Amino acid sequence: MSTLAIIPARGGSKRLPGKNVRPFAGTPLIAWSIRFAQAYPGFDRVAVSTDSNEIAAVSAAAGTEVTRLRPVHLATDTAATISVVLDVLTHEASEGRRYDTVALLQPTSPMRLTRRWDEAFALLEDPDLDAVIGVSPVRTHPFHTFTFGSGALAPLHDRETLKQRSQDLPTVVAVAGNLYLARTSVLKSHQTFFPERTAGVLCDEPFETIDIDDELDWIVAETIANRYGIEP
Repeated sequence: MSTLAIIPARGGSKRLPGKNVRPFAGTPLIAWSIRFAQAYPGFDRVAVSTDSNEIAAVSAAAGTEVTRLRPVHLATDTAATISVVLDVLTHEASEGRRYDTVALLQPTSPMRLTRRWDEAFALLEDPDLDAVIGVSPVRTHPFHTFTFGSGALAPLHDRETLKQRSQDLPTVVAVAGNLYLARTSVLKSHQTFFPERTAGVLCDEPFETIDIDDELDWIVAETIANRYGIEP
């Protein structure tokens, strides 16, 4: 099974300008994902997709050469990640390189555990599965949530579930954002990392669910990285 690891890194972040090249715990944020991808034996090739010459230069310094910049129409706020992934696959195919599976490593989730990817690859050996994603426990159970409008509360689910203790409710998880692995053929046909036949890998360490979107996220993430002594 050949696997392409794709790291998407757009240069135009508005909430946290320059975040992909900003030093995170002493190392450029994107370099965390690059170094992990280069070291993980399950990846046959690492590709960084970016529209930024600065990100390309930092990626090259981290060991992954960016041979082409992302097309302009895929560098907007509204460009979908799957479109970026398909663009990379198309370019790789034009160079004669094809892959059975694709791994997506978002640089905004810099802290990963190798064993989660080992588990993901093991799960995908099942021919009845098409994709595996990282998931994490939710802090607030959806059965204990409300819609809110003009001060009025309406239970999002059955009102009776509000009376139940959280530990008595069904286990619920959310997308962690740190691990995506899918068959290339399914990505092309379904254009999603969430096809019907998707399994989850439970990522329950606090640092695994980090998704850096703004300054507060950055502060919290760096604090956690320093607290756990995590290095790229």
